Amino acid sequence: MSAAMTTFARDQDGHATLGGTRLSTLLEQAHVPTPAYVYDLDGIERAASQLKQAFGSRRHLIAYAMKANGAGSILRTLRDAGTGVCLVSGGEMKVALGAGILPGRMVISGVAKADWEIDMAISQGLYAIQVESLEELARIAGRARSLGRQARVGLRINPGVEIESHSHIATGHDAAKFGIPRADVSAAFERIDASEWLVSVGVSTHVGSMLPTPKAYVESATAVCEIARQRLASGGTLEYMNFGGGFGIDYGPQAADAPTEFAQAAVTLAAKHGLDELELVVEPGRSLVGPYGMLVASVRQGKESPARRWLMIDAGMNDLLRPALYGAFHRIEPLERLPGTKEWRVVGPICESSDDFGTHALGELPERVVVRDTGAYGFVMASEYNGRALPSEVFTKNGTVVHTSPSPGVDFWVERRLQA
Repeated sequence: MSAAMTTFARDQDGHATLGGTRLSTLLEQAHVPTPAYVYDLDGIERAASQLKQAFGSRRHLIAYAMKANGAGSILRTLRDAGTGVCLVSGGEMKVALGAGILPGRMVISGVAKADWEIDMAISQGLYAIQVESLEELARIAGRARSLGRQARVGLRINPGVEIESHSHIATGHDAAKFGIPRADVSAAFERIDASEWLVSVGVSTHVGSMLPTPKAYVESATAVCEIARQRLASGGTLEYMNFGGGFGIDYGPQAADAPTEFAQAAVTLAAKHGLDELELVVEPGRSLVGPYGMLVASVRQGKESPARRWLMIDAGMNDLLRPALYGAFHRIEPLERLPGTKEWRVVGPICESSDDFGTHALGELPERVVVRDTGAYGFVMASEYNGRALPSEVFTKNGTVVHTSPSPGVDFWVERRLQA
């Protein structure tokens, strides 16, 4: 990944900066305690603009995968940069609508959509409800009939493509719960065409997350192109092809190709199959927000023995679940000086052995640390486990704080539990 795809840096004194301003200064401006997520909205806007430019004159929709980070400040930034959204719940739909994103620039996926979510998608006139099974088609047709309004549906296919990634984020293989097997695609189109309440508008796929190169992306997208060509050749209707997302980012251990490389590969593939008349939809999430968010934590204490050395911070797996859930690695560095050579096993306060962020070369015991590249799947996965408050969020633009979402505090959790 190129250096242009992150706004984290160090100033001449070694202090960690985001968007050109010291993170410590931003926290002072925000008046929030640690742990706190800090985001650079300018970096997010530039990432979206660069991806959009990579499509050139090709008609397309960047449907940001909102599950990566659904903060209103981020959604409004991406809206202004020209993106739509990919949703996976009715709650996300309500937030996206509240952020001013037009329904015609939204697609919704999910293997077990609730009736009210389907009803809302139909009533709002979403670009497409992406169907994940033959059984779901009957449910959507029934809801459309009850509303007296046609439903725009796309088929999310399962391309049967294996990727080298953690099993929890590989979604395009035969054993995954996601998508319609290719063997059932013809039957799915037949059911759509036979129903007066369903309109066929697209074909989509999503092979999984953290793809380092476009290779597997193109392989799964090829299946979409083949199905789209067959559909159009038979006289059926289609408006878009959706190749999904999953563009990886550089968390430290390995680099990943820039999102623009995936966009250019998608444009080339669509042209190769003679499908330029269809709108090209992509669903990036992590790559638009991940490198532009940092989690700042305070060090509570060190713990040393002849065999081991731990650094205990006030952020835990309830604040950042990825390491415990996926075995993911995030670079952790001192906030106010450069890393050193002395290694520490960084752990949080949660009463679980999995509350472990790995070993990092930090030097002498720091007062605060920054956990890098946490703009995606950080706050959205946070919980109040062990009676801990949700972390704060700080949003910056032009090197200054423009909005904060403070932690509700521990007392909020206490009151709700006592009322339960």
